Amino acid sequence: MTSGTLTDGPALRDPHTPDSRTGHGADYLHAEHTLRSWFFTTDHKRIALLYLASITAFFVIGAVTAGLVRLALVVPDGQVFTNDTYNKLFTIHGVVMVWFFLIPSIPATFGNFLIPLMIGARDLAFPKLNLASWYVFMTGALFTLASVVLGGVDTGWTFYTPLSTAFSNTWVVPALIGVTIVGFSSILTGLNFVVTIHTMRAPGMTWFRLPIFVWTHYATSLIFLLATPVITVALILLIAERAFHIGVFDPAYGGDPVLFQHLFWFYSHPAVYIMVLPGMGVISEIVPAFAQKKLFGYKFVAYAAIGLASVTFFVWGHHMFVNGQSDFASVAFSVLSFAVAVPSAVKVYNWTATIHKGSLKLDTPMLYAMGYIGLFVLGGLTGLYLATLAINQHVHATYFVVAHFHYIMVGGTVLAFLGGLHFWWPKITGRMYIEAWGRISAFLIFIGFNVTFFPQFILGYLGMPRRYHVYPPEFQFLNILSSAGSTILAVGYIFPMVYLVYAIWFGKRAPANPWDARGLEWTVASPPPAHNFVTEPVAPKIPYDYPIQAQETGRQHS
Repeated sequence: MTSGTLTDGPALRDPHTPDSRTGHGADYLHAEHTLRSWFFTTDHKRIALLYLASITAFFVIGAVTAGLVRLALVVPDGQVFTNDTYNKLFTIHGVVMVWFFLIPSIPATFGNFLIPLMIGARDLAFPKLNLASWYVFMTGALFTLASVVLGGVDTGWTFYTPLSTAFSNTWVVPALIGVTIVGFSSILTGLNFVVTIHTMRAPGMTWFRLPIFVWTHYATSLIFLLATPVITVALILLIAERAFHIGVFDPAYGGDPVLFQHLFWFYSHPAVYIMVLPGMGVISEIVPAFAQKKLFGYKFVAYAAIGLASVTFFVWGHHMFVNGQSDFASVAFSVLSFAVAVPSAVKVYNWTATIHKGSLKLDTPMLYAMGYIGLFVLGGLTGLYLATLAINQHVHATYFVVAHFHYIMVGGTVLAFLGGLHFWWPKITGRMYIEAWGRISAFLIFIGFNVTFFPQFILGYLGMPRRYHVYPPEFQFLNILSSAGSTILAVGYIFPMVYLVYAIWFGKRAPANPWDARGLEWTVASPPPAHNFVTEPVAPKIPYDYPIQAQETGRQHS
């Protein structure tokens, strides 16, 4: 059901007309300038930038700790850091990157900024709740950072029991409280997106005229709402067990540590698609724009998003093949894990078919998208290896799993995030970045990523376990190669931070549609007006109506 009108909120006005209250132009960046106008804003676009600044800071923290981990692994004798310090470093890296960067990265930034623009709304359904979600996120982050400042955590990002409940003497409880609080931020964001997409679409914006970006965020929001309460309850029980010894997970008090694994992975495998699905939405916007061709198999891509969000709830047991679950359960989870690859393969096939015979422009966003497709395919195929029972027995808890995880999370989500950042940067800031620098960063990140993580597949297959910084000397060359790659990767990450910030002050002014893309967000000025649309928008009759598709349609009709 679409809304039909956009009547709530202040009257629409011309974005180039000064605001009578502030005297400034009416685009959202210049409507007001005070700190109060930012920290108490209910404008979805400004809230997106608050999230962008926050998660960038957490990305830097996670990246620095990852660099220290790679530094420790240059030598095989574990002399760089003590055992306790190394354990804390990889825990901080995992906790910060997963809970405070990867999960909120695309939904909280691009989702917040773009969903109202894409569907023709002036804001999200609950603007104050949207701001509250950022404050909840930051509150959780402060608890977790407090645990780092006080001395760190050494349990790994999974907080497995009984290590986290009985044996660790580090600051586990503040970290758990922080992650638990952040879960509520995810729930609020998901609720806001679902209600907005259902009730605030512009006239004519039917479900099958929605951009795929909106479809993937709708699917992600369903996972937020259905899966996050499970991990929230599990972490609250974990806190209670550590504090009061209530005996839920700790066998010393009659608990079952495997129960925690079930609860944790019932959320955390769907959480993989919380990280992956929004990135798929980004790629589904970039590829048609730079191929100038309608997205191939639009409905299949939309259905695949919902399919992924559904099937992912039934595969958590493939993380537990070696924990003693029954053979029947392991076989069932293995089969289901192969099945979940099908919707992902549909998307890859459709992106490839869209690129085929398109009018390609290899600008920076498209380079990131091409890199994403290649790395995601390799990560997905190695996931099938891990879903195979016999191979999983051999490579479980080795660097093979670390490499697979990073090919999906970094090669997938982070490249999609960077691709989207470059694609929508002109819309967000009203400024163009230097294209040559963008291309250099894309190549550096792609090369550095593969040099960092591909050797880890070999290390894992040869038997090097993860989370150890003392290893046999015969593994040193591959570890040095991996650490060298991380240096290249770090340079690739620093580049965008420099030239994108430079572009804010010195970049050329961006037109409304610098990429000749389709979608309602490209019909408004760059940066957009404070209330998005000067006049009531009308949805396009055909989604992704690019020139090549129009020519093909014309030939068919002729």
